[in-house]
Amino acid sequence: MKYGKSGKLNYIANMRPVFNRRALFSTASYEYLIPAEPMPYSLVTLRFRTKRNNVDFVILHYNDESVYMKKEKPDDSTEFKEFDYYSTQITVDDKEIEYYFEVRVGRIVCYYDTRGAVDALDELFPFRFIPGFKTPEWAKGAVMYQIYVDRFFNGDKFNDVLTDEYAYIGEHSRRVENWDKYPAQMGVREFYGGDLQGVMDKLDYLQDLGIEAIYFNPLFVSPSNHKYDIQDYDNIDPHFGVILPDTECDEDGHLLNNLEQGDNNNRNARRYRARITSKRNLDASNNLFANLVQECHRRGIKVIIDGVFNHCGSFNKWLDRERIYEGMEGYEPGAYIEKDSPYHSFFMFHDENAFPYNDTYDGWWGHDTLPKLNYEQSVKLQNYILDIARKWLSPPYNVDGWRLDVAADLGFSPEFNHAFWKQFRRAVKETNPEALIIAEHYGNPREWLKGDEWDTVMNYDAFMEPLTWYLTGMQKHSDDFRQDLLNNTEAMYNTIKYHASFFSMPSLMVSMNELSNHDHSRFLTRTNHKVGRMNTLGSEAANEGVNKAVMRNAVMFQFTWAGCPTIYYADEAGQCGFTDPDNRRTYPWGREDHELIDYHREMIRLRKMCPELKKGATKYIDGGYGYLCFARFCSKSQSIILINNSEGEVELSLPVWLAQVPWEGSMTRLICSTPEGHDAEPVTYHIEAGHLKVKLPGTSCALYRFEGMD
Repeated sequence: MKYGKSGKLNYIANMRPVFNRRALFSTASYEYLIPAEPMPYSLVTLRFRTKRNNVDFVILHYNDESVYMKKEKPDDSTEFKEFDYYSTQITVDDKEIEYYFEVRVGRIVCYYDTRGAVDALDELFPFRFIPGFKTPEWAKGAVMYQIYVDRFFNGDKFNDVLTDEYAYIGEHSRRVENWDKYPAQMGVREFYGGDLQGVMDKLDYLQDLGIEAIYFNPLFVSPSNHKYDIQDYDNIDPHFGVILPDTECDEDGHLLNNLEQGDNNNRNARRYRARITSKRNLDASNNLFANLVQECHRRGIKVIIDGVFNHCGSFNKWLDRERIYEGMEGYEPGAYIEKDSPYHSFFMFHDENAFPYNDTYDGWWGHDTLPKLNYEQSVKLQNYILDIARKWLSPPYNVDGWRLDVAADLGFSPEFNHAFWKQFRRAVKETNPEALIIAEHYGNPREWLKGDEWDTVMNYDAFMEPLTWYLTGMQKHSDDFRQDLLNNTEAMYNTIKYHASFFSMPSLMVSMNELSNHDHSRFLTRTNHKVGRMNTLGSEAANEGVNKAVMRNAVMFQFTWAGCPTIYYADEAGQCGFTDPDNRRTYPWGREDHELIDYHREMIRLRKMCPELKKGATKYIDGGYGYLCFARFCSKSQSIILINNSEGEVELSLPVWLAQVPWEGSMTRLICSTPEGHDAEPVTYHIEAGHLKVKLPGTSCALYRFEGMD
């Protein structure tokens, strides 16, 4: 068949372009959902991207409605001419909105949800937003630093817990004289002397590193070094704060006694009782904390504290199992002591006829040192905890948020749990609307992240766990090694997408992304692939055969991914350790790995320099066995992150145009890590036909960036 000239032109004009699924894109970030945190009963703009002149229709489906989206007028003044953008406005009420997109090209139909372009819908993966739900602006993508205070730095030796000062779980407290000693297997009662003055002394270091928020493990009065067994929610522990010399003496000026060998009766621990019940010590400790927060704020550092509200400790003044407070001036009788205690309803007693000294109270997971708090039966307890939440957010303390320990376990029923956290949120946000609420949680958090309870969670399932499996093949406690998950890019990315689907964007942007913490083995130790714990392998094994290059790959991912990269103290200095308690080794002052610290400092600097790394969209670019490439981008700047965790070199032509990088031009490699170390000297790479040709040796990573014109 022959065409005339007009026929050829007509044929060309009506040719349908090849459908480009890879170009399709949308997200719930601020350039595609406008505003990103809409208010109830407002207009919201939703946007969708396609290849230029490539599709017939884009349809938005939200809740039970559908609307054809309009193609925006191209702005050819920009450098990105490869795409069309479709948008539409919808009016929202105060209910959660779920939405996805339908794309039509002739007879071809595909859908787009949080998984990307798909042929079939799945109810688990729509985009969603909650009108009225916003998270603190300061927290979005903030760099956090977790401090386990006893192991960070000893700034005041006079407040150290002393050997034989008191008894806990059948043995006496122990003061550790050697800062570098490995923690004991049952080291709950051994203390290294780290304190708040030590944190104050190291603020220059943290500020120089670039930290934007500190998360403290519990600070309140407690007999353990971890302090998840709270003794007094109203006060900072004087062993972390201030102990005045004259509060340790009797009326004649004689030093109060510690316990004698073989004596575990804390009624006789007169020095301890004086130290932690003295109003002067408690007030001075609270004042020191207030001053520390003020100094942090002066340096631009926020402060988050740990709220352990599911259970307290057997030493707690409300229960007083150890009879610490019995007969003390200014303290009411504990619920263990007397049936008529004002705190009786705070606990569940299984035998109400066992008073006085009733030890039949309910313990969390059966632990009598961790009494379960009985919220359902005590409005007074509920109000007390809500007052505690307000107190530490208010002057003179002014903390910036709460991390909630085992938050889903609070109460005895899910119904009460949700009801109480709604009250808690109201109390927190009324006191400080910019305070952050982070919950410890494993599993699907969606029911708590609907805008009226928690802001976010410690991101185990959509960050720590899949990244650990991918880069090390190890379980996060070092309890298992799986060769099938090591370097399995598809498994990691699909796992992250699945668990991230339970978050709305405001929650995801402030999620706590950690490589290690006080409950899991140190990430650097996981790189040695040793399965076990300190009681099976010994502490020294945690240091053997570690791979710093894999650690740097992890840090690259951590500081370029959506959420709050959170450093567990001393990870940046090369500290190792199996799971609890070996993961609670001291910060190795004087023995730091300075190269690793410098690498963290550079990554933090780049995160602050590149707005797309904090709040930009995220898109998968390329991947295969052992390597992964993704982009973080916004309209004005784009970062491409490449991680090669395999042992072999990769040579790739990366389709950076998918991240709105221009068809031609150049990108700058801002930092690169190899097995030999890292290099932060800028290197220029040329873009060819929307692709970036790169080569990376084994166990390496790099960040490439294009910064467009305003």
